[in-house]
Amino acid sequence: MGKLMTEDEFQRIYRHVKTRYGIDMERKKEIVQGRLENYVQTGGYTTYQEYMNAVELDYTGKLERELVNLLTTNHTFFMREFDHFEYLKRMVLPELKQREEKNRDLCIWCGAASTGQEPYMLAMLLKDFFGLEHEHWDTKVLATDISTQVLEQAVRGIYEENQISVLPEHWKRRFLRPVNGGTQYEISAEIKEEVLFRQFNLMDTFPFKRRMHIIFLRNVMIYFDKETKRQLVQKVYDCMEPGGYLFIGQTETIDKTSVPFEMIRPSIFRKREG
Repeated sequence: MGKLMTEDEFQRIYRHVKTRYGIDMERKKEIVQGRLENYVQTGGYTTYQEYMNAVELDYTGKLERELVNLLTTNHTFFMREFDHFEYLKRMVLPELKQREEKNRDLCIWCGAASTGQEPYMLAMLLKDFFGLEHEHWDTKVLATDISTQVLEQAVRGIYEENQISVLPEHWKRRFLRPVNGGTQYEISAEIKEEVLFRQFNLMDTFPFKRRMHIIFLRNVMIYFDKETKRQLVQKVYDCMEPGGYLFIGQTETIDKTSVPFEMIRPSIFRKREG
């Protein structure tokens, strides 16, 4: 194709992803073109309008999923913002363990799972924390993302040696096994069975049958405008157990005047009880 994206074409793509997924790329025309240009050209489309016609007419949803995969950035790594996990282990889990001793059932959701490092780390931490008692608890982690592409990688659970090098040694020994001649490592079946991966659009109605005790929604709201973010935080609040904890990215903020979360510290919030 080799031609610049027109303003009309950009506006059509921008409005499409904003309406359907809440992703605000209003000032990112160059990024949108950069990520779509080769894909659109190799797909045989002569204009971006022609490509968007195809996306909107594709009843299979395949082109729609590929558009989302191309436009969403999925950068994550093990031990990212690790002090959240430290706080979880030191403060949150002891409190929830005592409170939920009767049911022994914790509902945990990782809402931006990307390639799987975050939910797998949560599962490792839970195994570590509960120890021999873990078999008597249900602490499975629901891990969702809008991108089917990264979820496929997450389900495989195979990472390069340099990616897992930052993990604690006892986690590496217990929860990972070398594959492909030791150049890569795979998450153990013991941990994989503790994580349930699903594709989910945060703009949709939350389908949860039970309320969540712990929600990790880190480094995803940076893509949303103020009103979209406010609506999302309200939905998150409504689906949480009283006394439940929300973790967001350390560079993110939420408007506490519109949603009555108690701030424990920047990026860690608690739903008030009662």
